[in-house]
Amino acid sequence: MFKALLLEKDEAGFRAGVSSIDESRLPVADVLVQPAFSTLNYKDALALTNQAPVVRQWPMVPGIDGAGTVLHSTHPDWQAGDLVVHNGWGVGETHWGCLAERARLKAEWLVRLPAVFSCRQAMAIGTAGYTAMLCVMALERHGVKPGDGEVLVTGASGGVGSVAIALLASLGHRVVAASGKLAEADYLRALGAATVIDRNDLSAPGKPLQKERWTAVVDAVGSHTLVNALAQTRYGGVVAACGLAQGPDLPGTVMPFILRNVTLAGIDSVMAPRALRQQAWDRLARDLDPVRLESIAEEVPLEAATQRAHDLMQGKVRGRIVVKI
Repeated sequence: MFKALLLEKDEAGFRAGVSSIDESRLPVADVLVQPAFSTLNYKDALALTNQAPVVRQWPMVPGIDGAGTVLHSTHPDWQAGDLVVHNGWGVGETHWGCLAERARLKAEWLVRLPAVFSCRQAMAIGTAGYTAMLCVMALERHGVKPGDGEVLVTGASGGVGSVAIALLASLGHRVVAASGKLAEADYLRALGAATVIDRNDLSAPGKPLQKERWTAVVDAVGSHTLVNALAQTRYGGVVAACGLAQGPDLPGTVMPFILRNVTLAGIDSVMAPRALRQQAWDRLARDLDPVRLESIAEEVPLEAATQRAHDLMQGKVRGRIVVKI
């Protein structure tokens, strides 16, 4: 038997709570992992609050992220005792996830935990931080270098935004953070933001082309915010889009692309190939300041995860929530 956060939905309604589950109920996969820590991402919060049809099979153990120890493996890539990280791959949606003392996962879904990180630190990063690293790598592939100009990060106080600011600042970029939580300005500056602006400056409909400002953008918001960021990006700049906190729509024009040669780079962290994932985690190990990482994270027990998921959906969370299993 093991302890897990179990989501159930039937004629009696929706329920989320910690349960004791027999190991025989775990889904079929080739690696049995004992998660030490998990985390709460936006998708986990949607599942735990039942605010969107994220879960495709019931009952479900949520937790798209996990870091822990391999207990048993039938795959040659992994042996008992290996420390691993899991992100995405539909876990918590169609396959039982890592908000549990046991998770059975596919070998190709796992990456090796970099030696510089503890399991707790890996989950302070989680999918949000790994996505932020994918965004930074995309900017670099398109030629963005420190000293080129200002880099805008939207949704700055969230998980992706917080890690993106810390990464970009540590690499020498001048970062401008856009946030709806101006009370968190000191927190954002401590992460490395040179300037903090009000997200309302970007969230309303604007002109298709605006004054050029940003060399690059990391956007986790979408909708009008993304459109305005594109309209303000300098000639030849690049915008990495990875989220939809404001909405999934793109109510803009092609003007930034055909008149300013702006690149819109889409970032997918869920189905990214294993080699790219390992590269991102290796870069995080090299480029992310552990001191800044600690300021991003809040640790809670498994029993508190559901309440914190509700808080996350209500905008009451900054940075990352680490769940101790």
